[in-house]
Amino acid sequence: MRSFAVKMLNNIRLSVLLTGSEIQNTEAMENNNHLRETVRSRREGLGLTQRSLAQKLGVEASYVAFIESGRRKPSLKLVARLADTLGLDRQNLLILAHPEAKALIAEANQPKRRKGSPSWHRFIENHELLARYHITDRELRVLEDLSLLGTVRSAKEFLAILTLIRDIPSLK
Repeated sequence: MRSFAVKMLNNIRLSVLLTGSEIQNTEAMENNNHLRETVRSRREGLGLTQRSLAQKLGVEASYVAFIESGRRKPSLKLVARLADTLGLDRQNLLILAHPEAKALIAEANQPKRRKGSPSWHRFIENHELLARYHITDRELRVLEDLSLLGTVRSAKEFLAILTLIRDIPSLK
């Protein structure tokens, strides 16, 4: 009965860890411990043995044992298969296995700031004009790309270009 309660507590702790939007920035050893605990508790929670998990992953059972003991880290390819097999979030498992990847993921998730011309900023801030001409998000993205060229100087020119775009016959 006690071991069942411990397993349940580990599964609850695991689900809290994996559903968080961000994993705390910890030292590599702590990540290694979290990875070990995560893989082991999730595998046990699913009722899998190391051998059966290894078969599903296409690796040797000893490799799963090495991961769970902290002697090995899974490769990038294996992280994806491991996450899918255990029903875990790929990104969170990747960060647990390879904490150095966190900086790359954080960089990729930041929206790229594009600098448009002053005429573009005036155009997109004129909500009444956008509503009157029923300008869609897709059209705005195209016009924004065009504004980066720096050749359009007024809202009137943006509307003229929009009219030309809308008049292009669609391919069927």
